Amino acid sequence: MKKLLYLAFSLTMLLTSVGAMAKTENVSLTPKQEQRLAEITQRVEEIKAMNKSNLSREEKKSLRSELVEMKKESKALSGGVYLSVTAIIIVLLVLILIL
Repeated sequence: MKKLLYLAFSLTMLLTSVGAMAKTENVSLTPKQEQRLAEITQRVEEIKAMNKSNLSREEKKSLRSELVEMKKESKALSGGVYLSVTAIIIVLLVLILIL
C-alpha cells in the first residue's frame, strides 16, 4: 500500500510539473541577433501602442499569432535552460539523500 501511495504521489508530481526558466547570465549575442532582438522589441511596442478597437477579428488574431511567434523567437535568441518544478524537487531530494 505504501509503495502504491508513493508511486501515485510521484506520478502526480511528474504530470503536474510547471516549466520554469533558469536564465544564464552570460549570454553573448552576435550583432545580427542583437539587431533582430531590437526589431522584435520595437514591433512589440508598436503593437502595444496600436488602437486595436478598430481592427477586425481576423486582424486581431493575426496580431496575436505574430506576438506569439516573436515571443518564441526572442526566447530562442536570448537562450536559457528550462527546468520543471518536478525536476528541481527531484534534484533537491537526491541531494538530501546523498548528503
